[in-house]
Amino acid sequence: MARANKGWRGPQQEETPAVVTVTGTGDAVASSGGTAVSGFRGLAVGTDQAGEAPVSVSSTGDATAIGGGFANAGYIGTLTVQAREPQEPALWPHQVGLIPPAARSFQLRGEADRLRMTVDGGGTAVLTQLLTGMGGVGKTQLAADYARTAWKDAGTSRGLDVLVWIAAHTRQAIVTGYGQAGVELCRADPNDAEQAARSFLAWLAPKSAAKPCRWLIVLDDVSDPADLRGLWPPDSLHGRTLVTTRRRDAALAADGRRTVEVGLFTEAEALSYLTASLTGHRRDHHADQLSALAGDLGHLPLALAQAAAYINDAGESAASYRQLLANRTTTLADTAPEALPDDQALPLNAAWSLSIDRADTLRPAGLARPTLQLIALLESSGVPQTVLTSEPALAYLTAHRTRTGLDPADAPAPVSAQDAARALRALHRLSLIDHIPQTPHRAIRVHQLIQRATRDALTPRQHEQATRAAADALIAAWPTTERDTDLGQALRTNTTALTKSTGITLYRPDVHTVLFRMGASLGYFGQVTAARDHYRQLSHIARQELGPDHPDTLAARGSLARWQGESGDALGARDAFAELLEHAVRVLGEGHRHVLATRDNLARWQGEAGDASGAATAFAELLADRVRILGEDHRHVLATRNSLAQWRGRAGDASGAGIAFAELLADRVQTLGEDHPDTLVTRDNIARWRGETGDASGAASAFAELLADRVRVLGEDHPQTLTSRGNLARWRGEAGDAVGARDAFAALLEQMVQVLGQDHPDTLVTRSNLARWRGTAGDASGAVTAFAELLADRVRVLGEDHPQTLATRANLARWQGEAGDAAGARDAFAELQEHKTRVLGKDHPQTLVTREDLARWRGMAGDASGAATAFAELLADRVRVLGEDHLHSLVTRDNIARCRGELGDASGAVTAFAELLADRVRVLGEDHPHTMATRSKLARWQRQVAAEQRGEQDALPR
Repeated sequence: MARANKGWRGPQQEETPAVVTVTGTGDAVASSGGTAVSGFRGLAVGTDQAGEAPVSVSSTGDATAIGGGFANAGYIGTLTVQAREPQEPALWPHQVGLIPPAARSFQLRGEADRLRMTVDGGGTAVLTQLLTGMGGVGKTQLAADYARTAWKDAGTSRGLDVLVWIAAHTRQAIVTGYGQAGVELCRADPNDAEQAARSFLAWLAPKSAAKPCRWLIVLDDVSDPADLRGLWPPDSLHGRTLVTTRRRDAALAADGRRTVEVGLFTEAEALSYLTASLTGHRRDHHADQLSALAGDLGHLPLALAQAAAYINDAGESAASYRQLLANRTTTLADTAPEALPDDQALPLNAAWSLSIDRADTLRPAGLARPTLQLIALLESSGVPQTVLTSEPALAYLTAHRTRTGLDPADAPAPVSAQDAARALRALHRLSLIDHIPQTPHRAIRVHQLIQRATRDALTPRQHEQATRAAADALIAAWPTTERDTDLGQALRTNTTALTKSTGITLYRPDVHTVLFRMGASLGYFGQVTAARDHYRQLSHIARQELGPDHPDTLAARGSLARWQGESGDALGARDAFAELLEHAVRVLGEGHRHVLATRDNLARWQGEAGDASGAATAFAELLADRVRILGEDHRHVLATRNSLAQWRGRAGDASGAGIAFAELLADRVQTLGEDHPDTLVTRDNIARWRGETGDASGAASAFAELLADRVRVLGEDHPQTLTSRGNLARWRGEAGDAVGARDAFAALLEQMVQVLGQDHPDTLVTRSNLARWRGTAGDASGAVTAFAELLADRVRVLGEDHPQTLATRANLARWQGEAGDAAGARDAFAELQEHKTRVLGKDHPQTLVTREDLARWRGMAGDASGAATAFAELLADRVRVLGEDHLHSLVTRDNIARCRGELGDASGAVTAFAELLADRVRVLGEDHPHTMATRSKLARWQRQVAAEQRGEQDALPR
């Protein structure tokens, strides 16, 4: 029998001055029949003062006695220890240790079935099983259910003879449990727990002459694989061992031991548990609220049990408990019931503290805790490993490394990326995280309540430091050019999680760069409406926290305006930039770089809203100011020249655009070098406008040369390389090789999907081009099918009002007509015109383009007179909006001339084409394809007039 004493023992005496004073004694621990004393044990026998000297004892330590040992902390006068004698073996069936009672509303789970199948199934017998999983998933309850089920048949031909349950959280506890079993079952010495444990393990080993003993050993909550060194039960066909542990070390799973991972409740299991636990407590709980509560708690059994106890004790509803959880000022400790259910030892907030402590002792020591602090702020479903091995993360780990007793006196060396990866493995081994390097973009996964408990333990200052470090780590892991769709999504998801878990920390003292980077990433990957909404919220919070005049507030407004335009609202973007410009000039001054950037954006969206000439004028004025302030060779000056050339071309001056780009190219080569990305962009523009001015073959050759250089400089999969590949395919088609263009776009589409993803805007553009050239190559019906499929995807990704969605509707209508359904094309264009007028306005260039398409297909459907009238009305509006010499105005005059001839007025057609030819020669030049086409049409209608004068009809095919 174990004996323990703490304090003073001996005969009581009247108070007299102390002769012996004992103070500050340590702890006394004895086991296996030994004796330990810490303090004073009385004067030596035979001395004159033996038994008479007064003794003063204070501040004694703790006394712990195990397995027949004796421990004392303090003073004992006389001590007699009676040794225990071995006892007769207990009769079978016999149980050692107590199986924990079943939790209230215990759920039968799939893991229990797998546990039994593993044991009871055919094939090679599995003698040892490991139930592993994070704290709180119910490993002990599953093991207890299995043990109780196995024990029900004890004493029968199928049942157990011996069941041993040991709370195995330390090696000493395991030894003590084995020793007690040895005392009760095999006459082991009760005074020596170590020897008794060895006797019991030897007794478990099968012996040929002995009656087989069917046994089950359950080692619950093993905290360290080293605790089982030399203490694993022997292999026996008649015996089974079940271990529950949070550890996932390779040492545990060796020697054929089978691991059963215990996960969270399923949604159905969690709902069933809550329903059963909360039934009969004078309050009805809606199933949707219970399901939502289960989700809030991450379907963790321990959390659900304590939540149910809290709700029942407080008489509250599930909805009110959810509000408590959602409150940012609430900690997990605030959500725990005062009396824990099911004999639970720890509240939820402390459930993982010991695991964190132990993980911090694993090599590299002291890094597990600060690593978990960073993870606690990020996305629970997956953190890219590159975030946690980035330089900002390593700096945080170095600065916040937990001090251990093994630390050297001098400052620790900087943490390396390898150290950070090993810290992740330490957390994984303790089931605090799942570390899956095979999925690098979501390599680290963690339960949301472990995150919350970790955040709760941070002081406000620590929380701020960890937040800034996590944000810096995300930026460090974010590639400058995003090509990996999955990585981009993971980084954005983690940024969202960081924002939710940190409140306004990322807005103080200014807006952290990661918030701007996230919005840009959304837009880059085609989520233009999401980017717009992100910047709307960002600008709102920045205005609240920093004020309307803060540079970050102004920057957020600029980003919002940009993505408002990219999402389809060019007019709104133009107006937003106009308002921002006025504010920025007042706050920053006219010459500030942000003011100049705002003017740049305003000019662009003025053009996108339909005023190409106005955009060109605005860029010309901006160019003069930037040259004056920055100098001719500044990169912003060169960029402004690029934009000016672009809008000159879009305003109708294709030749002027080509000349301007050629001049810009020479300056960029001199200033930046031949291989600079901006230089390559200029070559791209030169090739494009070469084609727009009529030299399709020359454009194709230029794009072929540019493609080779972009592959060399940027790589095969760079977005600009893919753009060049698409431009080359287009101009080959324009030069007459429709089949080659179709095949090139088909190959490009496969690469786009692989590099950018199915829904990226550039992927959708490539699908549009493929559909177009499929039709041009002769498959009009295939083009109709492809455009119909593309339209559905663009509506889903971009929305019904986005310009690219409207363009797809126009292409679908066109190819519907080309496939033989002229009336259907006419009706589709009529509907599209109404839509564009509502979204873009009646004078927007794209609305006018649709009116031209509608007029054309009205004529193709048999209403030549109506088409002629529509073209005449359109010309008046185009001249008013775009000017007489704009390319589109000249195209409308071409259609009017054709209609006059088709309506029987060949002489009028000749007159109209002659006037048009003169203007096209003046505007476009003699060799432009439009000029040459006009000359050809004039000649044909002149032949028609001559034929009519001879009395002939239909000399010209209609």
